[in-house]
Amino acid sequence: MTLLFMGVLPILWLIVALSGLKMAAWKACPVALLLSLFASIAYFGMPWDYMASAVLEGTALACWPILLIITATIYTYHLSVHTKGMDIIKAMLTSVSSDYRVLILLIAFGFGGFLEGMAGFGTAVAIPASMLAGMGINPVSSVAVCLVANFVPSAYGSIGIPLVTLSGIMGTDSAQLATYVALQISILGLFCPFLMVAIAGGGMQAIKGMVPVCGAAGVSYVLAQLLVSYFMGPELAGVAGAICTMGAIIGAVHFFPPKDSAYVLQRDEAAAVSRKQAFYAWLPFGLIFVLLLLTSKLVPTIYDSISQVRTSVLIYRGEGGSPYTFQWIATPGMVIFFATFLSGFIQKTPLGDMLTVLRKTLTSLRPTFITIISIIATAKVMGYSGMTTTIADNTVAATGLMYPAIAAFIGSVGGFITGSATSTCILLGKLQMDAAVAIGAPLNTQIWIAAANATGACAGKLIAPQSIAIGVAAIGIAGRGTESQLLGLTMKIYLPFIILLGMLVYFGGTWL
Repeated sequence: MTLLFMGVLPILWLIVALSGLKMAAWKACPVALLLSLFASIAYFGMPWDYMASAVLEGTALACWPILLIITATIYTYHLSVHTKGMDIIKAMLTSVSSDYRVLILLIAFGFGGFLEGMAGFGTAVAIPASMLAGMGINPVSSVAVCLVANFVPSAYGSIGIPLVTLSGIMGTDSAQLATYVALQISILGLFCPFLMVAIAGGGMQAIKGMVPVCGAAGVSYVLAQLLVSYFMGPELAGVAGAICTMGAIIGAVHFFPPKDSAYVLQRDEAAAVSRKQAFYAWLPFGLIFVLLLLTSKLVPTIYDSISQVRTSVLIYRGEGGSPYTFQWIATPGMVIFFATFLSGFIQKTPLGDMLTVLRKTLTSLRPTFITIISIIATAKVMGYSGMTTTIADNTVAATGLMYPAIAAFIGSVGGFITGSATSTCILLGKLQMDAAVAIGAPLNTQIWIAAANATGACAGKLIAPQSIAIGVAAIGIAGRGTESQLLGLTMKIYLPFIILLGMLVYFGGTWL
């Protein structure tokens, strides 16, 4: 029992620190790292040099490619705000319809999904929620629909970094992992637009007249996410799903316009957006999409060439260590930086302005850097020292072959604690894999269970204090009991879904 307690100690600390003490993640995660270092040496017999090399490998993984991608995507967003391109995009979206049910789908589900796929880290909740509240929609409903909408693309946030990271931890194909996540997430993905309309409209009666629009939104998102995941992997699945659903919503509104005047917003007419303005506003995101497509495995000539520019280094010196490969060009972060700077030059944005925005982006991300490096280093130490294996063995001993039924719930606990699908995949991915191996699951089922970790993390974000705090802060209603109100609302969605997901993972794993 002592070994089990010490093995789970870093996770217990994060639960207490983040949920109980309300400590900032960048402060809590380094403490978790220190606890894992102490436990690995004092109780699991890990040599000092092995421990140091495990921390170094975790730091390397955090910096390249994870933090590189995060920095690049957030920089793209910040530069878009600086050039006023984001204002143009907002104006274009709000001009589609005066029915606020359509607007919450287009802005929270479509544009929010696009922001999650491109940048993540709270942008998909904060920005759409502030847009909706600013148009006169109930502030609490604005945050609630954004929290629900954010469930679907969260695993594919920041150009697929949660699943890219998890597949790297497992040493498996990221496309297969992403496909399994898309299958598991499709249940809520199809019904998500209907839930959002019911929440914003105050009941199921709001769905009347919106069935074609909601159906088009859900089906287009799920199918696009599934197809892109299968053929390309996770990097563009969330972005493609969002683009398709925005197009589907606009098309459905054109052919099946809702006609209930009770849901019409009265607001000032927005200024017209020219084609040139629209082109420049969407240019950075379009370039990123095209260049990521061209440098993906779908274009083997380019991909094979740039993949040769790499360096492999054996960092961890203990048993189970393998060379870590730095891809210097064939990594989404470098492609995104190139596309963003290129779009800036095309828009004639001064280089000084672009560098100033980059500096401000790096400054704003300092807490994120500390959090990600600490948590990945913790995960590496726990994995190499045998801590995660100990936790997995004891969990399997308690649940037996029923373990797949609780895999998603375990992932949701991680999502609740960290508020991040990426952090959850890092923190619990190895544990889920070890548990799958312990029950004798074949490789496909192991990947299926790992996918449940990511899907569960998305469900956990529905009720995560961090997610709710971001939303209420964005619209300026923090500290008025709103947080409890939102938690109660999202809990009603979380509970039935996590039960349903547990059943899907358990029975679905037997069919693989």
